[in-house]
Amino acid sequence: MKLLIVSNAPIIYKNEKAFAYSPYVKELIVWEKYADIIFCCPIWKKDNGLLIAEIPFKIKEHFELFDTNLKSIKEIVTAFFLSFSNFFILLKAMNNADHIHLRCPGNIGLLGCIAQIFFPNKKKTAKYAGNWDPKAKQPWSYRLQKWILSNTFLTKNMQVLVYGQWEGSTKNIKPFFTATYSEADKIPAKPLCLKGKIRFVFVGTLVHGKNPLYAIQLVEGLIKKGYEVSLDLHGEGKERELLEAYITFNALEESIVLHGNQNQETVKTAYQNSHFVILPSKSEGWPKAIAEGMFWGCVPVATSVSCVPFMLDNGERGVLLEMNLERDIEQLVAVLESKIFFDSKREKAMDWSRNYTVDVFEAEIKQLLV
Repeated sequence: MKLLIVSNAPIIYKNEKAFAYSPYVKELIVWEKYADIIFCCPIWKKDNGLLIAEIPFKIKEHFELFDTNLKSIKEIVTAFFLSFSNFFILLKAMNNADHIHLRCPGNIGLLGCIAQIFFPNKKKTAKYAGNWDPKAKQPWSYRLQKWILSNTFLTKNMQVLVYGQWEGSTKNIKPFFTATYSEADKIPAKPLCLKGKIRFVFVGTLVHGKNPLYAIQLVEGLIKKGYEVSLDLHGEGKERELLEAYITFNALEESIVLHGNQNQETVKTAYQNSHFVILPSKSEGWPKAIAEGMFWGCVPVATSVSCVPFMLDNGERGVLLEMNLERDIEQLVAVLESKIFFDSKREKAMDWSRNYTVDVFEAEIKQLLV
């Protein structure tokens, strides 16, 4: 079976080998077990700082799309005209496939949503990796993609994989997840107490949308209240210099450390030794860092966006941030002052996250394709 993957995610070719964004490659490996993958996506000559990994299987066919940006008037005009070429390339690729798989949201995802309408009899899936919340404020192009995908008159023979469960969803919307760890990883979590240093961990890009500064300010607030706490931040991004300056200005160097990008094993060890995983993000699809931290017994501390309330069972499995510094510090103090409260949230978080393993993920993918 030919499985066509339509995506904004580029393929980078180096020395006759193909590379792509590392977490994406891990997922492709699972899909490739059950189908011959062909691609319809842009090609990059360089990785442009993207965290990449080699695609460990041969790409039998690749329909190259023009890569476009919307950062200037000239680029917007160019993108408008190139979208027509991309649309016809998509139609050709879809006609050549047995199963069409869209990766949304994105500019190419939008074109794919429109193009798939012309193939009502072909089996299709779409993975919407953004926030599916119908009430979320999003760009019009995102809202349009969600409308097309959930419109069962326009979109036929398709299962749409979304993060979380949403009331009023059409019959083709299927709650889904992303997994990092396997059944074999389900070893007992490290025992932790609330005496001595209490560790927080942040894993993510250091950008405004992920709000790492708020994570630092929360921990700073706890320090001012006399708690022995620390924060380790794993990741890189545009806000690194701003964060370094804030840490230095407020003399937080002994408690807050920026580690930069780290490999999966280092991050895993950080989760295993931390009491809390924190992500005060402004928008998420499936917050991978939160799910991973929960797997290893971290109490999750996250904003109430996208499927996070579902993941945290509206606060039963963690702390939902209100993005009011004083109130959020009070929420954390309430957990720190009660070992029973902490242990309850920790156990519930770990039990929930360990339902979503790579093994379960693979079984779900197989079911979609067979």
